[in-house]
Amino acid sequence: MRHISYDNEHPLARSFIANVQQPSFPCVGAKSALSRGRMDILVARDLTSAWDDLRILPALTTTVAKYRREREIFRTMVVLFEGPGELSEEQFEQHLWARAQSLSDKDAWVGNRPDPSVSSDPEDPHFSLSFAGEAFFVVGLHPRASRPARRFETPAMVFNLHDQFEVLRTQQRYEKLRTSILDRDVALAGSVNPMLARHGELSEARQYSGRAVGDGWKCPFHRADA
Repeated sequence: MRHISYDNEHPLARSFIANVQQPSFPCVGAKSALSRGRMDILVARDLTSAWDDLRILPALTTTVAKYRREREIFRTMVVLFEGPGELSEEQFEQHLWARAQSLSDKDAWVGNRPDPSVSSDPEDPHFSLSFAGEAFFVVGLHPRASRPARRFETPAMVFNLHDQFEVLRTQQRYEKLRTSILDRDVALAGSVNPMLARHGELSEARQYSGRAVGDGWKCPFHRADA
């Protein structure tokens, strides 16, 4: 397994960790990953640039390797971008998908196939992004997000292994975890997130950026080897 140098001691990473540790932060999964030492953080330069993609992709591959070796849930990888901080929700969504496309293209170029347990078609209700042969659910955060739970001082992409959700379902823990997150999010925002849906009901691509999108929204992503 390739050695990856993470940035968990970087000031931006420390700020993110402090944000997760806030009592009001709704994602108890992130809290669990942090408390168990399974949250790896990379600090990248710019969401709008491919400059650090060749650091991010190997880190995702390492995340997959760690998970396959240990099969311990609540493992996540966080990429914090130093900027730009003034993006609108639409601009953030555009650049989040540009990064996802670039990383996916590189993943296909090195010969990795998509996770066969999910679809690579963003219109499919069973869609997930795949890296190193494992499906990921991506959570985007940025300063101008409309949902409080999706706000952070700089743009961020949080990569959660999809298989963890399936393990939680098998253990009959998924619904309890999901309900806890939803209740905490409502307490923070004062309303239910209109974009939330279970995997297999609607494409999760609609949830990645955190922006509320209508029925006519089309995801710009295309897996090169799908």
